Amino acid sequence: MAGKAFDAMPPLDWLRSFEAAARLSNFTAAAAELGLTQAAVSQHIRFLEERLRTRLFARLARGVALSPEGAAYLPHIQSAFATIGNSTNELFEPRAVQTVSIRVPISFALLVLVPALPELAKTLPQIRLDLVTIHRPTDYDQSGSALDIRFGNGSFPGREADRLTVERLVPVAAPTLAREADWTSMPLLLVAGAREMWAEWFPAAGLAGHSLRSHRFDSFVAAMEAAKAGAGALLGSLPLIDAALKDKVLVRLSDFELSSPSGHFLTRPSSSRLSGAEQDFRRWLLSRIARISG
Repeated sequence: MAGKAFDAMPPLDWLRSFEAAARLSNFTAAAAELGLTQAAVSQHIRFLEERLRTRLFARLARGVALSPEGAAYLPHIQSAFATIGNSTNELFEPRAVQTVSIRVPISFALLVLVPALPELAKTLPQIRLDLVTIHRPTDYDQSGSALDIRFGNGSFPGREADRLTVERLVPVAAPTLAREADWTSMPLLLVAGAREMWAEWFPAAGLAGHSLRSHRFDSFVAAMEAAKAGAGALLGSLPLIDAALKDKVLVRLSDFELSSPSGHFLTRPSSSRLSGAEQDFRRWLLSRIARISG
């Protein structure tokens, strides 16, 4: 006689207990979060392990730790719960206000997103942004929003990416400073990280560089404010400086632009589905970027 078929769909209350216990590494804490007794959570886990014929936790003196099988199972369960939650919100949540959380480098937030907020309010009045500004790449390692904007070459493990900008670098300075001096002997303003590229720009432009350095900044937007104040020449990033050039608070010092493979990308986890509001925001942002870049 054939054996009993394996039931691949355990009860949801067992899975909720497993997810909470795995996330909190403690059955008692999971019980408190779920409004259950510790005995009920422990029973759910035992039933689930029996159903799957697999040990999901190692019981420790204080708390529990996931087994390799449990650690492999957890992200699938969390993704499934997130899909259920997003679908429920998309179909049944009132459309009055929906919050979209997004992590953004501070320069992109101030120079690109903030000026676009009036258009967003008109186009998607039901969406409210919760902006978290990023100062260091390691800030992205913290758990947070599904959407984030990252600067790089487009390769972000575990995330899908839509390109927003193609960076081109050109030297700029305040108009008063540009009139008073030969710009190639000006102090050079530096930006830490991927944009510290004066050493590449000078030879690419066919010019001899110099070693006169001025202030160094940890964000492009801070360096740009220093350039506006006349502190030196900045290797400006197009299109981030487009508005400053249009308003003539900065002027180009050369026609030569150094193209970079880097740029800004709107990214999202490969393993999870965006909510309806997140999808609407993504479509709007990509459409706006395409219009202003076209």
